[in-house]
Amino acid sequence: MLLKKENGWKNENLDKKEIFKFCQGYKESLDCGKTEREYVKFGLELAKKNGFVCASTKDKLESGDKVYYVNREKNLVLAVIGKERITKGINYVVSHIDSPRIDLKQNPLYEELELGYMKTHYYGGIKKYQWASIPLSLHGVVILANGEKKEIIVGEKEDDPVFTIPDLLPHLAAKYQGDRQAGEVIKGEELQIIVGSIPTTIKNSEIKELIKYQILEVLNKEYGMIEEDFISAEFQLVPAFKAKDIGLDRSLIGAYGQDDRVCGYTSLKAILDMEKTPEKTAVCFLADKEETGSHGSTGLQSNYLEYFTSDLINRVQGTYSDLDLRNTLWNSNALSSDVNAAMDPIFKGVHEAQNAAKLNYGIVVTKFTGARGKNGTNDADAEYVWSIRNLLNTHGITWQIGELGKVDEGGGGTVAMLLAEVGIKTIDVGPALLAMHSPFEVSSKLDVYETYRTYKVFFENMI
Repeated sequence: MLLKKENGWKNENLDKKEIFKFCQGYKESLDCGKTEREYVKFGLELAKKNGFVCASTKDKLESGDKVYYVNREKNLVLAVIGKERITKGINYVVSHIDSPRIDLKQNPLYEELELGYMKTHYYGGIKKYQWASIPLSLHGVVILANGEKKEIIVGEKEDDPVFTIPDLLPHLAAKYQGDRQAGEVIKGEELQIIVGSIPTTIKNSEIKELIKYQILEVLNKEYGMIEEDFISAEFQLVPAFKAKDIGLDRSLIGAYGQDDRVCGYTSLKAILDMEKTPEKTAVCFLADKEETGSHGSTGLQSNYLEYFTSDLINRVQGTYSDLDLRNTLWNSNALSSDVNAAMDPIFKGVHEAQNAAKLNYGIVVTKFTGARGKNGTNDADAEYVWSIRNLLNTHGITWQIGELGKVDEGGGGTVAMLLAEVGIKTIDVGPALLAMHSPFEVSSKLDVYETYRTYKVFFENMI
């Protein structure tokens, strides 16, 4: 029989009101969690309201227990203990909650032409020109000289000031920018934000940079900061606008950070909304650093997955061995829950249409990612692909296959490869986006909801 996929909105049994209601909660999560730290804080609050407790408070874990782990305020793990022996495997859904952005440098503040600026360094894969001449908000934490920790958000409230990276006016850009390649229309060192223009009123002949000094006065008054405190700070610049419905029919969502907080939210909601104790232990893992290679102690190249899995084994069994950990991981299943690229009718030439994902066609199953001969990919085996295909069909999920562009067009990777390295059966499963990695990515409400349904079915039914 022919492979037939069609627009999911044609399904007359869809509950449009339920889809729109679910996506309202999703949009609100994007607005209140624009950084990894903020999203972990948001997810932890939801988990506690739904009966999850810190794993360290439970010496012995029983079937049905719900626990959480937090790693350095940038990873969140939620686990529901299943009925089966834990060494028979765990069902992991692993998403990343970091997104491309602009970070402040460690010594950012300077003054020139009587304007206050801050220097930045971009994080992850961006088209730099997209970040110029838009309103940006500042999010982050700073550890003051006395050790006090301050959380700072500027630009999200209606009456807050915002920041911006000014672009060159078209009247004067022809020679200066006209010959540049698209990737350098705005260069990395040109991503600098305006932060002020009023000089200090202090009369002191030793103060040469009056604008800079005035900005430091504001920071000291508001947050107790001195200039050296920037060194022990993490400040991120993200779009200041909120998530919005797109289209006259409100079928699409436009927002910053949907790669990959769309999977973070849907996997979080899926484990919170489970209606029964699963056969296998279910784990929702919100990870960090995927956009820069998953390095660092909060990225998936660390051994944090093995760390909390070992702790779960010990608390469930009362004993632990390295062999127990290896058996558990080898018998486990995982969804690397990350987005794919939706085919855009304006730029459809970068896709091979027969194997490309589309908006409104449901969640995307991506057998392999990578680039240049599948380099840097997991490439799930046929048996595991069948098990996921069968699960989705059995439970009436709207789904499609997809790959990240034509052969040799480009490509990309996810955390699937890192999960597979420790023996976990893994495949990429997530929704498709338009304008991925831009400040305003586009998703389909139907696809977001089907993603949630997929993760919930996986947690509850995957054997």
